[in-house]
Amino acid sequence: VQLQAFGGGLVQAGGSLRLSCAASGRTFNTAGMGWFRQAPGKDRKFVATLSGSDNATYYADSVKGRFTVSRDNAKNTVYLQMNSLKPEDTAVYYCAARSSSGSTIFRHLYDYWGQGTLVTVSS
Repeated sequence: VQLQAFGGGLVQAGGSLRLSCAASGRTFNTAGMGWFRQAPGKDRKFVATLSGSDNATYYADSVKGRFTVSRDNAKNTVYLQMNSLKPEDTAVYYCAARSSSGSTIFRHLYDYWGQGTLVTVSS
């Protein structure tokens, strides 16, 4: 089972990026999925989560209204659309998956992790 996150890069403040998380080895179409980020020298923090049962979403206050998490079941891929990016969004972004369908903000409840993709937002 493998998750691969990609789509990061350098973008100016106010710009947009779309991160992708491609899964292989099993289907994650009904799995709870999450995105986390880790800024330099800081702990990994919750960004967004997506339920595997009803696709309900939940976001950290810092990204609410700017980021959108979604999935494409045909491609076994989850996305994080990031708009109106700010310098404080700079971090390595990780996708994660659960063995169950529930969504959660808690890092330790995720069973699979991608390798991370770097997002840098310049001011």
